[in-house]
Amino acid sequence: MAGRPLAPNPAGAHFLRDRRLITRLARASGAATGRLVFDLGAGSGAITAGLAATGARVFAVERDPKLAARLRRRFECAPNVSVVEADLRAIALPRQEFLVVASPPFSLTTALCRRLLGDPAVALAGAELIVQWGAARRLTARWPRDAETAWWSARYEIRMVQVLSSASFAPPPRVNAAWLSVRPRPVPVSAPGQRRLRAIVQAAYRRPAARTDVAVAVRKRLLLRAGLEPAAPVAEVTAEQWHRLAVLLDSGAGR
Repeated sequence: MAGRPLAPNPAGAHFLRDRRLITRLARASGAATGRLVFDLGAGSGAITAGLAATGARVFAVERDPKLAARLRRRFECAPNVSVVEADLRAIALPRQEFLVVASPPFSLTTALCRRLLGDPAVALAGAELIVQWGAARRLTARWPRDAETAWWSARYEIRMVQVLSSASFAPPPRVNAAWLSVRPRPVPVSAPGQRRLRAIVQAAYRRPAARTDVAVAVRKRLLLRAGLEPAAPVAEVTAEQWHRLAVLLDSGAGR
């Protein structure tokens, strides 16, 4: 492949073809008989097949009609696989706990994270995601760069498992990709605590150069308990510190 021009791919779709990696993704996800798993952006069904082999209930979501038709033919004899022709940005997510194992188009990474990580009502039990390497670096940065990423990081541990070469995909992307593992952090999910945390994060990043105690209107003693320096700008607040603040807020310590 080296030196050959790549075909235009405006949708950013690069189908994972590394079978060993797919097996590892399925195993790492915890997919097993009786568990509900979504392959969002299923494409030709390589990940779907790996998940189906675990005995899990698999929903393969694909918005392209031709690909969805191929998926239905491929898995018509697999009773634990359901093919859903829909956009991952709009599909209704279940109220019960579910897993996600997916290699979506790189252009949809942010939209997918918003669906999975943005709403506290979403019952995501874990996700193994293949994303563009630059996006992976942003999502796993120690210091979240914006309010949205800080909100996600306070409630989920987002870890980069490994960098993937372009040879793992067809067609190969121009850049490397990465495997992200996402797990809910041990934070109580009371609605008041979630609302207050979100308001604090949004207020903090509206004034990223301001003193933390002024910008987010949190008592100094609470910031100190969360390991935050009250005089530090929000750009110096780590994902772990946002998480600790979330725990304190939900426990009622901030009242």
